[in-house]
Amino acid sequence: MGTGSREQEFGQPGAMGGPQGPRHRQQELPLRILVPTQFVGAIIGKEGLTIKNITKQTQSKVDIHRKENAGATEKAITIHSSKEGCSQACRMILEIMEKEANDTKIVEEVPLKILANNSLVGRLIGKEGRNLKKIEQDTGTKITISSLQELTIYNQERTITVRGGVEECCNAEVEIMKKLREAHENDVASLNVMMTCNCYIKGLFLTVVYLFVPTPAVGALIGKKGQHIRELAHYAGASIKVKCFGPDCILRLAQGRIYGKLKEENFFTAKEDVKLEAHIKVPLTAAGRVIGKGGKTVNELQNLTSAEVIVPRDQTPDENDEVFVKIIGHFFASQTAQRKIREIIQQVKQQERKHQQMVPTPSQPSK
Repeated sequence: MGTGSREQEFGQPGAMGGPQGPRHRQQELPLRILVPTQFVGAIIGKEGLTIKNITKQTQSKVDIHRKENAGATEKAITIHSSKEGCSQACRMILEIMEKEANDTKIVEEVPLKILANNSLVGRLIGKEGRNLKKIEQDTGTKITISSLQELTIYNQERTITVRGGVEECCNAEVEIMKKLREAHENDVASLNVMMTCNCYIKGLFLTVVYLFVPTPAVGALIGKKGQHIRELAHYAGASIKVKCFGPDCILRLAQGRIYGKLKEENFFTAKEDVKLEAHIKVPLTAAGRVIGKGGKTVNELQNLTSAEVIVPRDQTPDENDEVFVKIIGHFFASQTAQRKIREIIQQVKQQERKHQQMVPTPSQPSK
């Protein structure tokens, strides 16, 4: 169930921060592109010689997701390298596809298609589309972005299609990825989350979510030598070990990737919703508010979200005076329930702060 069963990996030793490579490259946002399925063979080359040449020249690791989405007309390629390495590998792949298109006459044009998480795309477009228009003008290309309606709970990436000559498309790739990397780095910086340690950072409300997955799926989530779980953590910006940890917006992204991976690996049928059990911690003082008088609030939560929400009775609070709330449901149901419960927690905390401010400070005795 490891990576090798779903994709082909080609890489230069040390290119991604191994014993011979700089570790900071692991933090670079990878370049993900879509290529027509009929060109994948040419990109790999006989006995993999072409793709090996690309990885060697660009000092990159290239994942060709060849076996994913069987029957699809396009396949994703993920390039891990420095900014320059990603751009150089992209150029070489575009040149291979253009030559193949000219030789076979299969298609008239081969646009560059970049995949980007929806959370970054708005800043690429810019206010009133100014950023995108400037890139088009500066590079002589035509750029379109797939509709929001095409997003699913399992796929939060949008397709940025760039039309023009190879040189123009390559120039546009540099500018597009520059904007996407800036947005990604700003997100990470603003959250001020250290991904190497599980700690609460002063002034930042972080949440821990325990997500339970079927035992047979654990290997698929971890991947060959832990690659899938590392990529998931890097992609989402959350610390993922036996639990998902981070700010709420990051946890949503991390959980979405886990739900999607389980669907992709066929642990659930095509018509079956992926339903998982999640546990979140709530302060003991807020647990009663989650339940509500006579169970009114928890019943409303279940009716609103279609998730099953359970506050187990007779729990012993942990060292932080917190207890677990169980949430069972598909992705959207679970996320809505988690958000509503966090809103209740915030309301309780605000009320506690107001109460503390209203309590008079004992006056100092006069000398």
